[in-house]
Amino acid sequence: MSDQKIKLFSFFSGSGFLDLGFEKAGFQIELVNEYQPNFMAAYKYAREKMNIKPPKYGYYNIDINEFLQQRKEELKTNLDDAKRDGSLVGFIGGPPCPDFSVAGKNKGRDGINGKLSLNYVELIVNMKPDFFLFENVKGLWRTARHREYFEELKKILYAAGYIMTERLTNAIEYGAPQDRDRILLFGIQEDVLAELENRDISVFPWNKYQKYKVDEVKKMQWPEMEEFHANVETQCPQAVPEELTVEHWFRKNDVENHPNAQDYFTPRAGLVRMQTIEEGDVSKKSYKRLHRWRYSPTVAYGNNEVHLHPYKERRLSAAEAMALQTLPKDFELPADMSLTDKFKTIGNGVPFLLANGIAKTIDDFLRG
Repeated sequence: MSDQKIKLFSFFSGSGFLDLGFEKAGFQIELVNEYQPNFMAAYKYAREKMNIKPPKYGYYNIDINEFLQQRKEELKTNLDDAKRDGSLVGFIGGPPCPDFSVAGKNKGRDGINGKLSLNYVELIVNMKPDFFLFENVKGLWRTARHREYFEELKKILYAAGYIMTERLTNAIEYGAPQDRDRILLFGIQEDVLAELENRDISVFPWNKYQKYKVDEVKKMQWPEMEEFHANVETQCPQAVPEELTVEHWFRKNDVENHPNAQDYFTPRAGLVRMQTIEEGDVSKKSYKRLHRWRYSPTVAYGNNEVHLHPYKERRLSAAEAMALQTLPKDFELPADMSLTDKFKTIGNGVPFLLANGIAKTIDDFLRG
């Protein structure tokens, strides 16, 4: 199937970070579903700015459960139409995950968001796409009671005829300057796999596009905490890869001149406290000052987690946060989007380099 098209229906799309990784790898996004109106508006806005064509079957700003009920036939019709020219069609999505996050609500399967993982699995089982990607936080995989739920979801998919492979993957492995673990589950229909010659799911090439090993990166001689000095320049230590540093991505994306450069929260109080935190001190629950010559903690800003600029007396801007998510520099969020929504959608997104690496891995596997 070397010349065959591979099409995608995207669910829980947010502002499209995961989708963009697949689009840049040559996949066609044919349908987009996102429940939050502001995230959907940002998805459309960013792609208009980047001259990416809209999905053939449109944008669905609805709860995913509508596809299991009143919109079921409509989705099935679109899926059948997408397959009509011989294309393989897959579903991709990362159901909202605070119910499985140790730092989040941790309600598991019983939480509102936790149930969405089951809804996504039910959608896959009902619609039978040729393949799927399920993405979520590491808590779903590593926490014992959540892992039990994850295994139950896999059993449902297995019973529906899907052969699967999974991996706990870190964004650092793909060159992103961010310590962010995600569990990735890839599945393909058994009969579709049988039609692809010489494919063995047990040797799915997870490592093919990885540039680094997490353990090796974390053992490198990264600089320690340093006294904070505003607007003072320093040099990157030779012992560490510069492309994994915060400052490298700030420069690469020209964050000072980005359309979202001025989008950051200004505290009504607390500036004095902000000035006392050393560069590289990320040990606190809330105020973490990034080190310019290290990688960032997970880019997520819920639960009062505040990330401070390494050498400026302020919080990170949306442009800087998007740079740490390794988005292309021409990706931007709309000016009229609230700061809260901007940082929420950035924190929820999959790092672009991780998404793109996984997309190319799936493409290689499907095409042989």
